[in-house]
Amino acid sequence: MQSRVLGIDYGTRRVGVALSDPLRLFAHRLMTIQRKQEDLETLILKIKELVEQYQVDTIVVGLPHRTDGRESLIKDEAVAFAESLRHALACRIELLDERYTSVMAERVLIETNNKKRRDKGLVDQIAAEILLQDWLDREHGGLTAHLL
Repeated sequence: MQSRVLGIDYGTRRVGVALSDPLRLFAHRLMTIQRKQEDLETLILKIKELVEQYQVDTIVVGLPHRTDGRESLIKDEAVAFAESLRHALACRIELLDERYTSVMAERVLIETNNKKRRDKGLVDQIAAEILLQDWLDREHGGLTAHLL
């Protein structure tokens, strides 16, 4: 069995998490981790548990950019979080532009007439799923787009 990939939509209050299938073709939303801004150590321990539980060898962390091209306030925090993961885990850590993932996640909920549109935790999970699927598609040269 191949190792899986974890996708993370990093936030100061919530962290959306998605997981790939063992063949690394499809992303599936997994969970939302509620957190306190200053409690980075607990977040890293939770990610470490997920890495061990699901046999993850790669983590993709969303790198927030503003749509107008200016630096995002949380960008430095996301980079520091990714660096902390690099030191704590023996995983490949990648950063990927997550510019429109939350907007797309909210649109998914609206278009599916989901009554949980205001569930920010669910939005974060879907954003992580979109981010991870984008990375998987790039990694496989767009293979999953041809499978659908």
